[in-house]
Order: sequence, then structure tokens, then C-alpha cells
Amino acid sequence: MELPFKPFGAFFATLCLSFLCATVAVAQSGQSVQWRYIENYKDMAIDQMQRYRIPASITLAQGLIESGAGQSRLAREAHNHFGIKVGMNWTGPYIVMADDRPDDRFRKYRTDDESYEDHSRFLRNNQRYRSLFSLSLTDYKGWAHGLKRCGYATNPRYPEMLIGTIERYNLQQFDSYTSGRYHARTYSAGDARSESDFFSQHIVYRVNKTYMIIANATDTWEKVARETGVSKRKLMKYNERLKNSPLATGDIVYLEKKRSKADKSLKGVPHVVQPGESLYDIAQHYAVRLKNIYTLNGLSPDYVPQAGDLIWLR
Repeated sequence: MELPFKPFGAFFATLCLSFLCATVAVAQSGQSVQWRYIENYKDMAIDQMQRYRIPASITLAQGLIESGAGQSRLAREAHNHFGIKVGMNWTGPYIVMADDRPDDRFRKYRTDDESYEDHSRFLRNNQRYRSLFSLSLTDYKGWAHGLKRCGYATNPRYPEMLIGTIERYNLQQFDSYTSGRYHARTYSAGDARSESDFFSQHIVYRVNKTYMIIANATDTWEKVARETGVSKRKLMKYNERLKNSPLATGDIVYLEKKRSKADKSLKGVPHVVQPGESLYDIAQHYAVRLKNIYTLNGLSPDYVPQAGDLIWLR
């Protein structure tokens, strides 16, 4: 049976490029499109997990990759996050885009919820994916490899792409959703502190093996220090901030020291500087120390990045 969609054909190659570009582009608010996508759709993915037994991390990772973190035309105009084409018994509206053919038809949904629901039903009701539902909801690696084995994607690196996305953004935390909580307990393994309202309001992400949160409107350096147990002095040092610089909504706040170079998945992949972006923005996005970015690129202290410049991260 022919799938109603073919991941990683011409259209999905474009989506992968869109995702890569989105990954290296930081929003001026301090949050990347990936963080915004995760925060916007995490509850939707958890709901699907509870009703269809598909790990939320898998659903979110697929949505991130296949929709370019929600930036693709298909996601924006058709609410289609998973590239599902017209086929089988679909009688609803569609959008025409080039993929295997110049006039391929993709399903158009009224809402993002409908796209997530249709994706879940496709996996749940398709015999070829039946074996996946014997796996644990927390076995995201098994699901990633199983999707490839069952024929979901033709790209031989599809499992690694899913797993890398899940681990880069700590999406596996959503697979253990219980009692209304879905956040990492603390940044420090083996030193779990009691939960508080602070952690119920903040997702703890892991970027480049480094834990971080995104500041909200009520956060100050003193509040973050008090709630996480990391001194204000260390927070300022970890985030390479000047003394008394204010904490703004959307700022990335690392809870431990950043790394000397970026994640190995970015080997050979430069960051393309976006308009108005500073080296500090880039350092925060990838959890790399600012001085190391200067060293890796042989930059002088007076270097001012220009849009389109390539910045190497490892």
C-alpha cells in the first residue's frame, strides 16, 4: 500500500533544510522557533500520547523536523505538521505543492489539533506500525528505529535525526507525564530538590548537554537563584552577563557552565548569522561559551557580525 505521504522525498528534503535553517536562526526575543514550537504544541502531543499511546517526544520531534518547527508553508497555510498527502479516504480540502510531482496534494486542516489527530490515527490504524505499540512509551529510541524499520521514512538517518532532536530539546520529559506535571525536576542529576511553583511554570531544557530555562515576565536573577539553588554570581557567570544586567522575558538562562563547542550533530554545519543577531545570541542558543566562538572562528575582539556571515561552532 502506498503511503499518503512520503517523508524525505523532494518536499521533505526542503523541510529538512527549513528545519536546519530554523535551528540556526534565533528569534530576537531570545527564544528560537524550536522553543516556541515545543511550548505551543507540547500539550497537544501529550494529549495524543494519552489517547493513542504514541510517545509525546516522538510526535513533537516529527512535528519539529517535518514542519520546519512550524515555519513551513504547509504548516502555516494548511495546519499540516506531518506532510500527510491526500489519499486513502480523504475527502476534505487540500493544498497543492511540489513534491514527487509538481502538483501533489496535501491535506489541509482547519486547526493544528486536526493535524496532530490525523497523524496519530494514521500510525494507530495502520497495520504496518502495529509492532510499535508493544513498546514502552518511554522507549523513544525504540520508536525512532521502529518507525524507520516499518517504512515510515526512506532516509537511513531518520532514527538518528529523531533521537538527536529529542535529546537536544529534552523532549523525553513529556513521555513521563503524570499528575499534571511534565517538567524536569532540576538541572542537577542526583540532587533532586523539592518541586515548586517555579518548576511548574518553567520547562527545563537540555541544550548541548547543558540545562537551561527560558525566563518569564516575573523572573529575576535573584528569583532564579533562589528557586534553582544556583547562586546569582554563578548564574551571571554561566550566562556571561555583566553585573546588574537585567533579566528579560524570553532570555535563555543556563543553570550550569556552557560547553567549549557545540553538539557533535553540528559538526561541519556553520551558523548563518541573521539580521540583528549578535555573537552572544549565538552563544546562548547553542550553549557554547562566547570566548570559544571567537577562538573557533579566529575572530578579533572588534568583530561585528553581519547578516549572512558563517560562524563555526565546533
